[in-house]
Amino acid sequence: MKAMILAAGEGRRMLPLTQSTPKPLLKAGGITLLERHILALRDAGITDIVVNAAYLAEQIVQFCGDGSRWNVRISVTVEAQALETAGGIINALPLLGDAPFVLINGDVFSDVPLGILIDQTVPKQGAHILLVNNPAHNTAGDFILEGRTVKAAQTPTSGRAASNQTLTYAGLGIYHPDFFKGYDQGKRPLKPLLDAAIHKGRLAGSHWQGQWLDVGTPERLALLDKQLRDIP
Repeated sequence: MKAMILAAGEGRRMLPLTQSTPKPLLKAGGITLLERHILALRDAGITDIVVNAAYLAEQIVQFCGDGSRWNVRISVTVEAQALETAGGIINALPLLGDAPFVLINGDVFSDVPLGILIDQTVPKQGAHILLVNNPAHNTAGDFILEGRTVKAAQTPTSGRAASNQTLTYAGLGIYHPDFFKGYDQGKRPLKPLLDAAIHKGRLAGSHWQGQWLDVGTPERLALLDKQLRDIP
């Protein structure tokens, strides 16, 4: 199995820290966010990794090298202009092969065992994503989870207000390459593709209730750094 780490974003909310450093190369607990993902994938048995880069891409390329220092193989796809989440994946599909692959947002932290994703059966044109409790910065949530079926957040269930049951996409999932079939190359966010998959009944999910943080601001990075340094 292969994996892709999304690392091309400019990280404007993280300024001034990202003025000269791409967000995935910021450190928490003495280790870059990107390296944490690489190590987690390696420890889960995934040693073939694709990383995309756009903003300050040369730093990502230099940091990753060929991956051999972590005993993995890394290919970096450099985007002349950031293609957003789905666009970056579509651009990298030739490197990801024909089998389902794990996808990780480069700016999230979680203690989820990646085996939870690796063990999922993903049908053609399907995906299985992890959802978490809504953080303070996304109280409206993204989706509703009924069993293993992901539904649109505006869908009411059991006669109760859907807003009380929403969950947030964790930036972690396993995708079949054909999930992106029919979409042209270019700048494209992932959320509309997830919405389309819901409409077609092709999006499954699990609720992760362990540690998770969207490391999107200097304050959240500092919080994560403190938490990791406080661990005995």
